Amino acid sequence: MKPAKRSLRSRRSPLRREARSHKAVYDGNHPEPLVSVIIPAMNEAGTIAAAVTEAKKVDSRCEVIVVANGSSDGTAEIAASCGARVISCAEPLGHDVGRSVGAESAKGEILLFTDGDLVIPAEQLRPFAAAVRRGADVALNDYSGPVGRHRPHPVVLSKHALNILLRRPDLKGCSMTAVPHALSRRALDTLGSGLLSSPPVAQAKAVMEGLRVVAAHKVPVGRMNVIRPKADGTDPLQQIIVVDHLRAVSLVLEHRGGRAGFGDGARRREMVR
Repeated sequence: MKPAKRSLRSRRSPLRREARSHKAVYDGNHPEPLVSVIIPAMNEAGTIAAAVTEAKKVDSRCEVIVVANGSSDGTAEIAASCGARVISCAEPLGHDVGRSVGAESAKGEILLFTDGDLVIPAEQLRPFAAAVRRGADVALNDYSGPVGRHRPHPVVLSKHALNILLRRPDLKGCSMTAVPHALSRRALDTLGSGLLSSPPVAQAKAVMEGLRVVAAHKVPVGRMNVIRPKADGTDPLQQIIVVDHLRAVSLVLEHRGGRAGFGDGARRREMVR
């Protein structure tokens, strides 16, 4: 259980070191936003303008924060020209760290997360903010990934397994790993911005802390994601996500015991000799 704690600390400390090099550019956001739309982006010059444009339509009291994570293709400049508040990071901070950076800077009572490589229409983003307005603390994308395959994808399997372990099988494969999703300010205060860099761990803590976690609306992002070329046929992102789920499992076992709070069923261990 102790290794999981160390891994969480290691995720937070680089964030504090890099924060000094962020340059925030403020433009056309609402001065007192209700909704903060956070968009991490790394070299997404082709899609960032449309992503920001749709995000700005989510609410009349909206701010859009683009975290340009080590971009070198003009992503930051394009986002700023579209009216986003841009936090520019000179070096890549790592997968999902942009969510933590954006959350630290957000002013809204609702934090809505999407990605710079996805152009999701505003009408598909609003249901997540609406779910938080109705009392949800974590509003997830009601998308469980492809489940009809003979061999399920390791990431899809990890998401389903974690929710079962959390006693939330109703969530199926819904996960904070996927966008869009939204958090209440209460959820952010409970989880802390640093934990958002490891979405499965944040989700596990949210459930165990009694936050209201719901599947709010379905956006089939599996068909929208850009397929990136993979070196040597391997997918390093897959490994990162699976390891994050293992950290989440470790957290659950640490808090709920070796069987995660599940009983021993019909086993009669006293009969074993």
